[in-house]
Amino acid sequence: MEEETTKKAEMVKLISAEGFEFVIDKQAAMVSQTIRNMLTSPGGFSETQQGQVTFPEISTHILEKICQYFYWSLQFASGKETEFHIEPEITLDLMMAANYLHC
Repeated sequence: MEEETTKKAEMVKLISAEGFEFVIDKQAAMVSQTIRNMLTSPGGFSETQQGQVTFPEISTHILEKICQYFYWSLQFASGKETEFHIEPEITLDLMMAANYLHC
């Protein structure tokens, strides 16, 4: 049971505007300075206590791409040089979300 609790603590839930939930590694989510601040700020914020963050302005499709970017960024930082493909039709929405998330 303790191992399950530890694994749960290493995960974070990101919730899109439509209510879709992405459960990802906390380390991946920490690529975003905004999410890092939300999850590590002192003061008993609900995001810190529950390990989940809701983004009422970010659609499911964009949040999914952002989660993919978090994992890609970790791989890139560890020396794997691969491309990160962005569909042209989502570029503007993705840039706005990335700006908000500081990533």
